[in-house]
Amino acid sequence: MLWGCLVGQSTLNASAFLCQPGQAGVNGRKIREVMVVRAGADWSALFGLWFMPYNPNCADSQIEHMGLPQVMMTDRFENNSAAGPRNVVVLGSTGSIGQSTLSVVAHDGGTRLNAYGLVANSSVDRLVEQAKEHRPKYVGVASAAAAGPLRQALQGTGIEVLEGPEAIERLVADPEVDRVVSAVVGSAGLGATWAALEAGKTVALANKETLVVAGPLVMALARSRGAHVLPVDSEHSAIFQAMCSGSAKEVKRVILTSSGGPFRGKSRSDLQNVQPAQALKHPTWNMGPKISIDSATLMNKALEMIEARWLFDLKPEQIEVVIHPESIVHSFVEFVDGSVIAQLSPPDMRLPIQYALTYPDRFDCPAPRLDLSKALALNFSPPDRETFPALELAEEVMRMGGTAGSALNAANEVAVERFLGGSLAFLDIPRVCRAVLDHHTFESAPTLDTLWRVDAWARQEVARWGS
Repeated sequence: MLWGCLVGQSTLNASAFLCQPGQAGVNGRKIREVMVVRAGADWSALFGLWFMPYNPNCADSQIEHMGLPQVMMTDRFENNSAAGPRNVVVLGSTGSIGQSTLSVVAHDGGTRLNAYGLVANSSVDRLVEQAKEHRPKYVGVASAAAAGPLRQALQGTGIEVLEGPEAIERLVADPEVDRVVSAVVGSAGLGATWAALEAGKTVALANKETLVVAGPLVMALARSRGAHVLPVDSEHSAIFQAMCSGSAKEVKRVILTSSGGPFRGKSRSDLQNVQPAQALKHPTWNMGPKISIDSATLMNKALEMIEARWLFDLKPEQIEVVIHPESIVHSFVEFVDGSVIAQLSPPDMRLPIQYALTYPDRFDCPAPRLDLSKALALNFSPPDRETFPALELAEEVMRMGGTAGSALNAANEVAVERFLGGSLAFLDIPRVCRAVLDHHTFESAPTLDTLWRVDAWARQEVARWGS
């Protein structure tokens, strides 16, 4: 996008603006939008018509890496109203992120967003409720056993039921789909996310494991297909927004915040006999069981560090973590001049979800507002790396790249399942992840098939660990 504008003399008015959209500008480049200047504007030293790449929210180099070379003005709702609301597919609609997404869609009332497709694994009852409320064109389930009851429950509604991974991958590639929310927990979300990017879609990425497992491959795919990747995680959305204050080359470091989870301030000896019910009690966020356990071990923050590495094309040493129990500041970006930019809001996922769905525009959101009229204390402290070794694992994976992310993620997923099932101790979760990372057959430039093989091997190793 190019903006053409006249710079200069006093009392410039719109009649002085001679170039129109579509006309040739400098070096034959066309003006797509005209900046209208109100009469009476004060300008100094008129020196002619100038051009600059228009990017409404972020530095060009950063947005290009994320698959957004330039956001066209036609992507804005006010310039594209004739096209109707954006059709959204929600992968993992019955989970916590999926439900928050549908809350955003409902709040919009169909003006800008439309639930086009809802996909779940096997939660038929909740999916039926969502389908009847939001009336999507399609609903899908990964589980074949769930498809029959779902079809029966939706008989006569006109909603088409899709079954299995291949059908879901066809759904996300549907030409009518505008944005895909990838909110399936774990590496299971990679297949459909890959299909969406391969089809050139804009993906609102809540599934951090996609980038943990296959970050370089996923980002390369997005760039090659003209697809877009927008972050949904509150920390990465905060970084994305804060990076708008400078260019990518001016970023010194990013600092992800962590509430510290339910065991903030505890020592390793305090955690010897932790039970699942204790670890599931997150102090500030309402999340599903897997992410809640990851937050208790700080593995969730570890995975977010790896995600940030690939999403924003950062060096491992540029990514840090700080404990912030209030969960009001979602991340910081420090620039080379010492300026630190933060994004603040109450802990509610609907805000970053809506921003990913409506980007580059902003609209009223159902999430609560930050009330600065009341006394507010914000606290920050370094993480306890001895009690929570997951952060060290993340730093190692970021340095290694290759198959390391796949090994760590798969090991953690099975370790969390075993902990929730009572067959693995809480403190053994990072231990088993360390063992798998150290002993897997590392490859520096794996194919997607290789990553899946490492994933399968790691799962088998953790399943039999300690037996």
